[in-house]
Amino acid sequence: MEPVALAVDKLKSFAKSSQDFVHTLTHRPENSSSRNPNCDALSRAGIRTGIDSRFTFETTIGPKDTLAAEFVASQKGKGYLGEVLGQSLSLEKVLYKTNSSDWLSAVAIPVGAQCRDVAITPISSHQGKGLTDLSSLGPPLLNQHSGSGIGIKVRKSNIVASLAQFVSGLGMQAGSDCMGHCFSTFGQVVCELPRGTKLSLLGLHQVPRSLSQRISLGPLTIPVGLLERHRAPETVVEASAPAMIESTQEHVSTGCVALTLESEIDGFTRIEGWIEMQKSNPERLQWAVNMSDDSEDSFGWGMSLSGMVGGPTNGDHFQAESYLKVNLGKRFSLKPGLAYIADGNSKITAFMLRSNWSL
Repeated sequence: MEPVALAVDKLKSFAKSSQDFVHTLTHRPENSSSRNPNCDALSRAGIRTGIDSRFTFETTIGPKDTLAAEFVASQKGKGYLGEVLGQSLSLEKVLYKTNSSDWLSAVAIPVGAQCRDVAITPISSHQGKGLTDLSSLGPPLLNQHSGSGIGIKVRKSNIVASLAQFVSGLGMQAGSDCMGHCFSTFGQVVCELPRGTKLSLLGLHQVPRSLSQRISLGPLTIPVGLLERHRAPETVVEASAPAMIESTQEHVSTGCVALTLESEIDGFTRIEGWIEMQKSNPERLQWAVNMSDDSEDSFGWGMSLSGMVGGPTNGDHFQAESYLKVNLGKRFSLKPGLAYIADGNSKITAFMLRSNWSL
């Protein structure tokens, strides 16, 4: 019976070690300092798991105006294999666009504004066509959620310019009774060169400030939830005097600048690259170079090199990826691919499968 008992003990030991391994993969440690550095590297690489559903409803108002509403539902992990978050169908964006003429247009985004909504960079038109977020979403400044905003676009010959203003809420400031706001200004200039080449300069300037909760608007109390949907619903703005009195505290402004370049090699093959620098830390640079063939044929392909210098942990980040695109009809595609990530001392090779389905 000793061999049988020995085999049972080995099976129990193997089962326990397997459970510990699965628990390590599927649960985030309570102490953030014990977090596996490979998980952070995958998060910075833009590798996400889960399902994202996006529904966009668009209608034409008059001959030149457009109203669009976007709803999003998702089930994905926060970070890489961290706590899984499920999000029910919710309103993500409301956008109203008017084309005054061939050279002037304006846009208003009361909900879910991003710099991407007012940008004219060519890379923004290829959102989601790469394998990871870092390679497919363009400069990070385009993807920042900026609350509400308005913007205009002007075209003159081969020059296109865009200017926008955003305001977003930052929630309650620690140790005070003030709400945080951030006012952002976005600008972009695109120069269209011969042979389908486009050079673009983008900039984002942000000024955070705290606004006192006591704003005098007469005998009126306004729930802050109407002004900023991400704040606590019980927070209110109390008013008791006829004149408006604001107490603001200026904070250090931040911002970033990006440069993008895109060129068409032939009718379907494109090469594009970008680099972004932050004002607060000029030594921190993010960059990417992508080359892809997104034709509507049965097969396509893409490859990308990207990286970060002077990252959050003062370690450099580099990644290379390539994929094949298999079009199964006009509305469904599969992208099997391979990604290599070098983040500080972490070296990771990941096999990925990404799919897109549109109705």
